[in-house]
Amino acid sequence: MTILGLDPGSRYTGYGVIERRGSRIRLLAEGRISLPSDRPLAQRLVTLVAETERLIFEHSPTVAVLESLFRGINVRSLIVLAQARGALVSTVARAGLDLYEYSPTEIKAAVTGHGRADKEQVSRMVKMILGTKSEMTPDAGDALAAAICFSQRSRLDALGSVAASRKAR
Repeated sequence: MTILGLDPGSRYTGYGVIERRGSRIRLLAEGRISLPSDRPLAQRLVTLVAETERLIFEHSPTVAVLESLFRGINVRSLIVLAQARGALVSTVARAGLDLYEYSPTEIKAAVTGHGRADKEQVSRMVKMILGTKSEMTPDAGDALAAAICFSQRSRLDALGSVAASRKAR
């Protein structure tokens, strides 16, 4: 299964692509989509959509995963972020991918075991899980953390389904 993780932003959107085979996870790609702040929002969103479509075409993911919106940012920033998320949601849906969303707390807990871990702890664990020492932007690290969260949750859900079907017999 190939999983595309996205960390939406109005200036930078992080992405990470991982492949899961059984219990093994392998890093396929990571990076950030830069959206120049000197361009109007509509043009930045066009760039975001085009780059996301390119990633989907290039890596053929099975699913996409987004971090859900969180509180604590100002209303203006929240509106712009929501527009970027809307562009991503629409692009993913048009590509026919299933979309999953997790809160920052759920993602941190899945990756580090603690829902209040800081960005540095999350980044270290993402690198450890993926077996990479290469530097990555915080945006890409967050996107990979979202993809890893889905990978772990979907495995647990599958194991739960097997256990439930055995119990029903």
